[in-house]
Amino acid sequence: MDKVFTIIQLVLAIFLIVAVLLQQRGSGLGSAFGGGGSVYSTRRGMDKILFQITIVIAILFFVAAILNLLY
Repeated sequence: MDKVFTIIQLVLAIFLIVAVLLQQRGSGLGSAFGGGGSVYSTRRGMDKILFQITIVIAILFFVAAILNLLY
């Protein structure tokens, strides 16, 4: 059971790294479709979905880390 939580945590860590790297200003999905200005803008479309996915993955990673400690 210990190895299962470790593998889940490893996979979530990789997904979290990828999701954070895709959100970088200037080189993320926003600038790929022409939205790479230096002025603050609200998150719309794919950027908003990617931001929410990152939050969900971070919460799942935290839960997996706690479960890995307990079991």
